[in-house]
Amino acid sequence: MAFGVMLTLAASPPAAERIGADSFIFAKRQFMFLPLALLVMLGISLASPRHVRRLALLVFCGSIVLLAATFVIGVEIKGARRWISVPGLSSLQPSEFVKPSLAVISAWLLAQSRTERRAPGYLMSTVLVGGVLALLVMQPDLGMSVVVAAVWGIQLFVVGLPMWVAGFGAVAGAAGLVGAYFLFSHVRSRFDRFLDPTSGDNYQVNTSLEAFMNGSLFGRGPGEGTVKAQLPDAHTDFVMAVAGEEFGLVVCLMILALFAFVTLRSMSRASKETSLFITLAATGLAVQFGLQAAINMASTIQLIPAKGMTLPFISYGGSSALAMAICVGMLLSLTREHAGLREAV
Repeated sequence: MAFGVMLTLAASPPAAERIGADSFIFAKRQFMFLPLALLVMLGISLASPRHVRRLALLVFCGSIVLLAATFVIGVEIKGARRWISVPGLSSLQPSEFVKPSLAVISAWLLAQSRTERRAPGYLMSTVLVGGVLALLVMQPDLGMSVVVAAVWGIQLFVVGLPMWVAGFGAVAGAAGLVGAYFLFSHVRSRFDRFLDPTSGDNYQVNTSLEAFMNGSLFGRGPGEGTVKAQLPDAHTDFVMAVAGEEFGLVVCLMILALFAFVTLRSMSRASKETSLFITLAATGLAVQFGLQAAINMASTIQLIPAKGMTLPFISYGGSSALAMAICVGMLLSLTREHAGLREAV
């Protein structure tokens, strides 16, 4: 969050000026959301595993209703309906809240199937994930769909499935990506430009790479970068380009190390849990956190096709900040020491 404050101040003024608003309007909004996100995260971290599960159910039901509502009252931006306009708070992206809540619910259903053989947890989990994926693809939001499917796939791997089922899932995932390539023109365009940079306009990615080269090891200095005035998404999807140009490779590696530490430490704690539900839920939440960060950073330096996805707690975005606060709050709750409270699972 501290890095997010620093980079929001650095990257957002040009974006605000382009729309004729006050230079620090995005920074002011973010500074309103970050303290709230911190309180949400700390509050949830004090909950018991049972209360985390109940909270996940409430958040999931509410976000699914809002996710469906995007097709009726949603705001269309760049050909996708992913946001609901909220007066005074810009917009809300319901899919951000679906991810952490679905990871916890899916973990509970899978754990129930494993411990109680008659419980239809596998089937119910499959139906829920399939329904969410269908809604996301209809928006369309392929990146979010990949994260949801990957988290669920890793939870299935951890709970233990026959190899033929895992193989079938991998083939189905690959077939889904191929289908998206032929179904959606924007997906096809991004893949084509990634494989052959001369096949289309790569302005954003090329400008981002140039920013990293200009920043070198220690950067140009705070406020001295130019990429934020050239990239329309410098304060959101390409915030790492601003970090690279103004603060250099050293700060970028510090940010990368923070995300890696939180993710790996969480998975290490999850692996030591005796409760299958906690192991699955914590693993899913940790993978979601790390995977979203990896997709954002990899897109910025063209390791994968460009994908609009926020960098947790660092990119501008109220929905992202609050949803990640819920995610990390649940993760802290599930992986902390519960003295004598394991029966609350």
